[in-house]
Parts: sequence; C-alpha cells; structure tokens
Amino acid sequence: MTLPWLADADRLSPWNEAFVVVAGLGTSGFAAADGLIDLGARVLVLDEADTSANVEKAELLRHLDVEVRLGRGSTAELPDGVHLVVTSPGWRPTAPLLAAAAARGVPVWGDVELAWRMMHPDRVVPWLAVTGTNGKTTTTSMLASMLSAAGLTTDAVGNIGRPIIEAILDEVHYDVLAVELSSFQLHWMHTVALHSAAVLNVHADHLEWYAHTDDPMAAYVADKAKIYERVTHACVYNVAEPLTEQLVADADVTEGARAIGFTLGIPAPSMLGVVDDLLVDRAFVEQRRDSAMPLADLADVKPFAPHNVENALAAAALARSFGVPPQAVGQGLRNLAIGDHRIQTVGEVDGVTYVNDSKATNPHAAASSMRGFDSIVWIAGGQAKGTTFDELVQTYGGKLRGAVLLGVDRAVIAGALARHAPQIPVVVLDRGDTGAMQDAVRAAAALAKPGDTVLMAPGCASLDMFANYGARGTAFADAVADLART
Repeated sequence: MTLPWLADADRLSPWNEAFVVVAGLGTSGFAAADGLIDLGARVLVLDEADTSANVEKAELLRHLDVEVRLGRGSTAELPDGVHLVVTSPGWRPTAPLLAAAAARGVPVWGDVELAWRMMHPDRVVPWLAVTGTNGKTTTTSMLASMLSAAGLTTDAVGNIGRPIIEAILDEVHYDVLAVELSSFQLHWMHTVALHSAAVLNVHADHLEWYAHTDDPMAAYVADKAKIYERVTHACVYNVAEPLTEQLVADADVTEGARAIGFTLGIPAPSMLGVVDDLLVDRAFVEQRRDSAMPLADLADVKPFAPHNVENALAAAALARSFGVPPQAVGQGLRNLAIGDHRIQTVGEVDGVTYVNDSKATNPHAAASSMRGFDSIVWIAGGQAKGTTFDELVQTYGGKLRGAVLLGVDRAVIAGALARHAPQIPVVVLDRGDTGAMQDAVRAAAALAKPGDTVLMAPGCASLDMFANYGARGTAFADAVADLART
C-alpha cells in the first residue's frame, strides 16, 4: 500500500497515516525517530546493536510511543505495511532491510531528506552545504564561524556531528545552516535544493561501501555530484580539481545559479583566490572584471597549510554567496579554533617536530598534509578501505626520509613504497594493539634528523586498532610526550 501524498510530503502532510521504519539507532536515527513522532507518524526503530547506549535511547523513545527492536536479527526483514524507510547514513543499499524496501517499491530516505521535508512549507531555513573527500568538517566549521561573525544565527550540522533534524526541531529561529554532507548522506537525498554548495575535492575513499556496483569510484563520484542538483545560488568548485568543475557543468541547477571557483592562485572573474598574502573575492563584487575584494590575511588561516587555505576559500565563497560582508570572513577565520588531530603540532624533540594529523583517514588527506612539509618521516597505516597509495608515493616520495607502517593494511602502503620509492627506509610493525603507536613513534624518531617532521597522517581509518581517529591521535601525542621525557 502506498500513500499518494508521500512523494511530495512536507511538514503539513497527514503523517498520522504513515507507518515509518527507522533503520539504525545512532545519532541520526534517534533524531529521525524524534522528528517523525513530532510529525505524528507511527514509528518503528530497528537496530542490530543492543549496546547500553542504544538501550538507553530506546527507553527514551518508548516513552514517546515509538516501538524499538534491538538485537541480532532485528533488521533482517522489513515488516508488512511500511510506507517509508528512513535510514542512517552508513547503511549500504545492499542491507537486507533496504534491499527489501527497494524490491517492494517502498521509498528510502536519509535523515537529511527527512529534515528537508520537515522544514517545508512554513519553516524554511537556507542551507549552505559542503562535501568532498577531505576537508569537509574544517570547511563547515569555518563557514559557521564566518556566518556567526556576520551576526547571523546559525549552527554547523549534518555529518559534522549534530543531525540537521535536531536544528529543525529547535525553538531557535536560524537564519541559515552550515551543513556538512557525506557521500552516504547524499546517496539517500532526493529533493533537497540547497542555497549554495561546495565540492572541495573528490578522491578514492569509502569504496567498500560501493562494492556492489559495477564501478565503485563512479558511484562514489555520482553521489558527491548530487550536492549540486537544484542549487539555487552558487555551485562552488576547486579550480585545481577539474572534476569538481565538471560536476557543476553536468548538474541540473536552478536557473540563475552561478559557478564559483576557488584557487590558490590569482583568481579569474567569478572566483576567489590568493593575491600576495591576501584571500580575495572576484566573484561577489560589482567590478569583478578588473578588481578584487580583500577578505582576510593568509595568516588568519590556522593551522596554516595549502589545503587549509583552499578550505577557507571554499567557506568564504559559500558565505559570500549568502551576502556575508568581507570583514566577517576574516573575523570568522580568526575566531575559529580547529579541533585536535588536524595538522596539530604535539611536540618537538631533539630538533624534530611531531605533527598529529590522525584525521587524515584516506590517501588524499595524507597527501594534503604532506604538501605543507619538506622532509618527512611518515607514520601511516590502518584500514585502507579499498584505496591505494601509489599516486601519493609517486607525488610525495621525494619528501620522505623514512616511513613507519602499522595497522591491518600496512602491506598496501609498503607495496606502494616498494614500487615507487624503494630507496626510502621502511619500518613495518606487526604489533596489532594500541601500544604499537609507542613503537611507531620511537622508530620514527630513530629515522628522523633535526629539521625533519614526523608526520602521523595515516591515510587509513583507525578502527582496526583504535576506538576512533581521536583515540589514535591521542596515542600518538602521548607517545611523543613519553619520548620527550626519556
């Protein structure tokens, strides 16, 4: 049984007629269930994990008359009579529950799609959105800080940690939202029409999520491209990555939407870029053919690195598309404190600098880190997620004094080094517990010389050995502190 109104559903639709399954009780699943109850739907939440955190959330939802089923087998079958499935972002289309929905013709939305519907028609807030393989969280944080510096009521939501639905349910009236979107979230997005959107870069990552497709990389790119669909004002792309511009050219945008580039070089008209030591705007100024508007000093970008300047320019382009004045761009950058584990210097021992970039969880992110340093002892490894390191080593092998490898896919990186930089000394650690980081730091210290940087930019996910990338970064910082005491 289908509901004829569901395809065009909004907040005022007769949700009391709908039976909705929420797949997953993580942060976004809990918010989705809360939002659906607010709409008046009948809700069933399913999750295989009966962890203490899920049990606690289940009890809260049951007080709101939400049915929750936890434990093994809970998601094996789609119940009868379901009109809609709202899935958590990480669920693959091949999951039995979602595959059953597709076979029955039951629509599947993500929490982002649900949030968009919940705003309309009478509580609409513009969204400025960011995606890309790397830099999303930093750019979204920069954007939110710029918007706040302009006096706007805003929040950073989406993949950055806070579900968009939470903001929609807030009693706060937001002027605009800064939204980080992952490829998983974009996959389940169908009708969202963003005010402006940016794709920072597109490189191989999360390809295991797309393993069921004929061409995983093409499927990943296609999901990233969805951010530009129906954009109303500005599609922001990276001049250094022609693929991002091609995605703009191929997108079905709202008439009047502009293509806006960002570059580390001198910008052409309709671009933002760098002139001398300034970030400048030649896109959102009246005389953009022959003039540029200064926005910020390069020194305002912290931590300073080429890819972080690109992040700042992308954030500035989105902010300027919403009318943020030039001075608020620089003020927003100065006000922002980026969190740990992103190009974070954690110590200097015997003339060697130790940098924690545990957030570099794929090869492109690790390569971005390497751009900022001259002589590197590289600590890398973990879960490669189906990616390769050949291009990284070919490009930056000349900067490497040595490498220390750990984690489940250490052999993938070792192979790339052997093929493209066989002269570089490599230490491979077979130890599989978290204490391996202590050994890695000591091995790196033995390879390094004064003036070098020991860069922990793993290029891999952390869950083979650590609870998350933060725990991995903390282990690195602790190991450096121990080294300094010896």
